[in-house]
Amino acid sequence: MAARARSYRRGGLLLGLALAVVAAGAAAEVPLNPSHPARYVVRQGDTLWDIAGRFLREPWRWGEIWQANPGIGDPNLIYPGDVLVLTYENGEPRIAREGGGMRVVKLTPRVRVEALDRAVPAIPANVIEPFLTRAYILEKSEMDAAPYVVGFPDKHIVAGLADAVYVRTIPTEEVGNFDIIRPGPAYTDPDTGEILGYEAAYVANANLERPGDPAKMRIGRSEIEVSIGDRLIPTDDAEPVLRFEPRSAPAGVKGRIISVLNGVTQIGQYNVVVLNRGRDDGVLPGHVFAVYQGGEERHDDVKAGLADWRNWRDETPLSTEFWYDKYRVTGWRQGQPDENTPFPPHVEVRKPVATYVSPYERSGILMVFRSFPRVSFALVMSAERPMAVLDSVGAPES
Repeated sequence: MAARARSYRRGGLLLGLALAVVAAGAAAEVPLNPSHPARYVVRQGDTLWDIAGRFLREPWRWGEIWQANPGIGDPNLIYPGDVLVLTYENGEPRIAREGGGMRVVKLTPRVRVEALDRAVPAIPANVIEPFLTRAYILEKSEMDAAPYVVGFPDKHIVAGLADAVYVRTIPTEEVGNFDIIRPGPAYTDPDTGEILGYEAAYVANANLERPGDPAKMRIGRSEIEVSIGDRLIPTDDAEPVLRFEPRSAPAGVKGRIISVLNGVTQIGQYNVVVLNRGRDDGVLPGHVFAVYQGGEERHDDVKAGLADWRNWRDETPLSTEFWYDKYRVTGWRQGQPDENTPFPPHVEVRKPVATYVSPYERSGILMVFRSFPRVSFALVMSAERPMAVLDSVGAPES
């Protein structure tokens, strides 16, 4: 299934940052954080995004000022205990490890073997791990063509760990290990109404015992119980590329937040969101987008005469404006009532048409960490105000 969504295995892999140094003069001046330190000691629990934010106003431009030392294993990886210093080269800021050279690790007797040092991840690994390993977006054609659970040998209603299931159709033993997934709702483009793909939740893992129609599978690991109609896709054991190169999203690529994967209504830092742009639009892991709010039509109460400071003292329950608020009296439905009638029974009211369009304001920054053909998963790295589904995204302004 060449076009299917990739399945990422859990593991102890750490996220690194592929930091490509930009040639001198190739990029615009990188703005420093006004409160940046002259030196910083990397601590356990840091992320590269956090470290970059200490030095820069735009953390995703870290690669433009990082000076890697080729004498240290992978020169782009940063470890707890490293000392980073800010210097200047030809008037432009540069950040490098203090001292350079090989990293020295003090060995002490240990009761158990464990990693002596671990590279600092690019972004919080624990936040995105479930969405790297157990989340899928499939095309309708992929969903329809996938083998599916048709029944159980013991006439169960559902199946769990170590149970057997019947599946249609797996004709050969060419593939022996499958992920069982459950089709979910469609992701729809809010602007065009077009279906971009279908969410599919991980259910279980199963091994092939006997091919055929139906084939017999044995459940080896289960998150939730397997039901009739669940689909199967071959498990992908390939290790994913987990080193991100944060960089601005392609100029001109604009989109929307179309879903939030943990079900909240107001989106904030470290929430995972779904964008209506993917690989087909040039969106790849590491691309950074800004979230913008605005562009909606709002009432201009001043132009409509609803905010006249001279008349606010005259408001009274005896006036129609008191009762109809932003609406204005435009006439009478059944003739003019007596002028002494305080509450006209047949008033015709209409909303004022004076409006303006609110400017777009940036409300947060997010980074794509997994992309599919037509949608992407992104992690909210910073939030200046609460965000919501349907907010716009685009390349951040420098």
